[in-house]
Amino acid sequence: MSRTDNVTKADYYEVLGVAKTASDQELKAAYRKLAMQHHPDRNPGDKQSEERFKDCSEAYQVLSDPEKRAAYDRFGHAGVNGAGGFNGNPFGAQDIGDIFGDLFGEMFNMGGGRQRTSRVQKGHDVRHDVTIEFEEAVFGKEVPVTVKRREACPDCRGMGTATGRGPTTCPQCQGRGQVRYQQGFFSVARTCSACGGTGTVISDPCPSCRGDGRRERQHEILVNIPAGVEDGTRIRYQGEGDAGRFGGPGGDLYIVLHVRAHKFFERDGNDLHCVIPISFPQAALGTEIAIATLDGETKLKVPEGTQSGQTFRIRGKGIPHLNAYGRGDLLAQVVVKIPTKLTKAQKEKLKDLGETLRVENTPTSRGLLDKVKEMFS
Repeated sequence: MSRTDNVTKADYYEVLGVAKTASDQELKAAYRKLAMQHHPDRNPGDKQSEERFKDCSEAYQVLSDPEKRAAYDRFGHAGVNGAGGFNGNPFGAQDIGDIFGDLFGEMFNMGGGRQRTSRVQKGHDVRHDVTIEFEEAVFGKEVPVTVKRREACPDCRGMGTATGRGPTTCPQCQGRGQVRYQQGFFSVARTCSACGGTGTVISDPCPSCRGDGRRERQHEILVNIPAGVEDGTRIRYQGEGDAGRFGGPGGDLYIVLHVRAHKFFERDGNDLHCVIPISFPQAALGTEIAIATLDGETKLKVPEGTQSGQTFRIRGKGIPHLNAYGRGDLLAQVVVKIPTKLTKAQKEKLKDLGETLRVENTPTSRGLLDKVKEMFS
């Protein structure tokens, strides 16, 4: 449709696809949908979409203004021609960036320039890895840890400037945080590259922190390792990470624990596993042996006729439950150890014993053999 001939112009309500009784919210919703559909950035080189986009913007500018809408409702296009300023400019005297800033926000990066990015920033989180012994993970311990983090620069008191007076207004955007330029038939506002959208710059940076307001320093903290932690446990200390910039809150410190393996205990949840070698006479006749635990030695009664691979449970000698009461168990698996070197007298005695303890060498199922392999693996 022509923009200079009132006869061929379509009705503004029809352009937006709304009724004449449409509310401001309905007008805005209809315009948002059509503008996103026909925006030139989404339809490069499509002249029809560009014209449709202009028509929608022209209709919305008139109908969103109470005075212009009243004049249009009474006199049609003649009521807004001239007064609306559409002669050669579909958006009249009103800046189209103000309309897009309200409708699209940052979708097309065309805000009205009234919002700025805050210079105040939260500090980054800091991770520090700590390796501890197996027993320390079981019973807990307080460990002094030295971490590197960014702290407020003492020379500029965190302001980032050599004078300590803080940043000044950005000369490029005049403190708005955005710079506006003309692109085709509408103006576009983008984040100011000089200040990063904050509206302020540091013209005299502090030589110690180079304008950042923070310096990396070593900080010692006493880490309380609770009893029962596992390998990979993370302990969070709120606000103990990097300091925030220009008065922002600090980040968090995460202590990540790595537990060294024990020389003979293996952990399974809150239980401990170990293997105890015994002799053939001890297994056959039964005995009482002293075995090591994390709490010191304890007695284990091996009953007569114990088979190699049999497991005994010792209650309460495992890992403490983290942040709770009680402990897991110690599971001791006894394995009959066969001697590899025997004296002549020992061999004779075993030979005599073997004559009285004959076992039928009948083949067993493969499933049983697999279980035997698992028992000794």
